[in-house]
Amino acid sequence: MAAAAPEAAADSALSATLSVYQAARRIKRRASTLYNALRSVAEDASFVAEVAALWPSLPLVANLRCGLCVSGTLNQGLAYVLSSTLLNGDAENNSDLSNWDSSVHLPVWVLGTEKNAIEGRIDEWTDQFESCGADIHSLAVGLQKPLRPLWISQRTRIWLNEVPELESWDFTPIILISASASEVVATQRMSSEFSWRCIPGAGDDEESWARGLTPTLFWKHSYDLLDAGPDHCNQLVADIVEKDRVYRSQRGEHCPQITSKSLKSLGGAKCNDDQTSEMWTMNLDPCTSTMDAQCSNNGLPLFWIGTSNLAVSSTFQVGDALVGVDCILNCDSTSKLPSNSSENSYLELSIVGSKDDRFSLMRNLPKAVDFSKRNLIAGRKILVCCQNGEDISICVALAILALLFDDNGCFDYGNYFVKSDVTKLEMRKRLVFICKFAVNARPSRGNLKQVYACHV
Repeated sequence: MAAAAPEAAADSALSATLSVYQAARRIKRRASTLYNALRSVAEDASFVAEVAALWPSLPLVANLRCGLCVSGTLNQGLAYVLSSTLLNGDAENNSDLSNWDSSVHLPVWVLGTEKNAIEGRIDEWTDQFESCGADIHSLAVGLQKPLRPLWISQRTRIWLNEVPELESWDFTPIILISASASEVVATQRMSSEFSWRCIPGAGDDEESWARGLTPTLFWKHSYDLLDAGPDHCNQLVADIVEKDRVYRSQRGEHCPQITSKSLKSLGGAKCNDDQTSEMWTMNLDPCTSTMDAQCSNNGLPLFWIGTSNLAVSSTFQVGDALVGVDCILNCDSTSKLPSNSSENSYLELSIVGSKDDRFSLMRNLPKAVDFSKRNLIAGRKILVCCQNGEDISICVALAILALLFDDNGCFDYGNYFVKSDVTKLEMRKRLVFICKFAVNARPSRGNLKQVYACHV
């Protein structure tokens, strides 16, 4: 008992220093073993496939904000859904617009107070949507029926002999599937061989727990991984990731080995069931084959942002994207690009995601903007690249557009920014402008907050 007292005192002291958020994250990590996460993803994907089979003619689109893993092999498209928007069509092209249902349709589990709050902000959101610069007209002219969301969760009851045909609806359905069970905490499940804990929303933030296992690799080896059980899952994942890395390295791809954070840096919490190893090989490329390539850029090496002389790309495709590029702004903290160029045509900034460092992007933005300004004045074309070409590079390009370009997208040395107040609406317009060209863009909320904070 005496020997245990100092250890208990240390745990008590550690607990006293944890915030509520840190304590909640620590508890979540203890239940979020790799096997539990993969098993939960497979079960959620099975439910999604079951619902999709009811209306096979409808495309199944993965909401990347909730992770790509759950879409499985059924993925027919990608989206980055931030909120639900009800479109009412175009009055000029739909004579019966007055008969359209324009009321708010929400899932049954939304509380009345929340519904009232949403209804009170519909006009405000509609105005923001119309002014953000998105091409609403081209969508509206082809809309014969109003869009209406249908919400389906694992608690929804659907009578299979009464599934309506699409043509019978007087609206265009957007079927929104809540893939995970609605339990707030992980629940114990049993299979014929193993006991495991179901983790709601396990497909989200897979980069924090998947150990380099991409969605494509998971579905390619899903049967082996799930049959391996919790005792052997971690080692099998490591083997799969390493074999894939070697395979791609032998074909000329830049695939270095790196190590993840030690578990000790995670507040001492054991977030996996293999406690003999604290480091593992990570697969740096989140898009390694057919389905994952869609996640990145559909095979295109880079995206030029209008006539701004700015382009964005993944560092893994820089070698194929240098045609027409005069200088490179490398924002990838894990890859050093070979360059014999001068400091005026190449800048390397070690920027990490907001989940690793909440201020990493903000600290580096002044250097990125100064480098870009010098080269834009000289008439040079700039390639901004990051690990996946979807997050950090997009945010850096957003900062450059906001600080050095006017509201018409013309380079003005930063005069517009000096004379005007850059609001969130202005930032949203510029982000929509970027997304018109960089169709793979999915900047994280944490990085966008840093960009906005840098401008106010």
